Amino acid sequence: MITNVTIVACENSNFVKPKRMTYFQNGVSKIWDMVEVHDSVAILLYHEEKDTFVVVKQFRPPVYLKQGDGYTYELCAGIVDKDKSLVEIAHEEILEECGYHVPLEKIEKITSFYTAVGFAGSVQTLYFAQVNETMRVSEGGGVDVEVIEVVEISVNEAKRFVMDETKAKTPGLMFGFGWFLENKEVVTKASNARKGKD
Repeated sequence: MITNVTIVACENSNFVKPKRMTYFQNGVSKIWDMVEVHDSVAILLYHEEKDTFVVVKQFRPPVYLKQGDGYTYELCAGIVDKDKSLVEIAHEEILEECGYHVPLEKIEKITSFYTAVGFAGSVQTLYFAQVNETMRVSEGGGVDVEVIEVVEISVNEAKRFVMDETKAKTPGLMFGFGWFLENKEVVTKASNARKGKD
């Protein structure tokens, strides 16, 4: 439950740093306000036994100010603020947020892209990993004061979920679902081949 909401000026932050850039474009003087933020990783998790996507649901204050609820569906993700490789950070986020211990070699990079290009321009690197119940070591939910709900979405319902405007969700989640659905035959075939070797 969200209570006692107040909004004040952000004078100092460990996560965002406001900046103003002045420049000339084609001889015209321009000003652009922006924020410096951390890059991030996100992981599309596919539960191979349940044929579901494993995502997270959490409260996001900026979304709360827009629509009064603030809870969003997102891929498992985290900012790059540690002296670790991107895949190591992805591994850590999967463990903390969703409760699965996925070996580093089974976390596959899909691509990377720029986000919030109008005011931040941070880079998010997207990974893919398949999970099953043998990898589960906890219920997830985050660490410290994080409040994260782990949610499973059937692959069969993914398209409908993406188009449901009543559920706030991120572009990364929408892109990840689309990537999987476009490549599902290849992904599942590779998974079955690995199982055969095991």
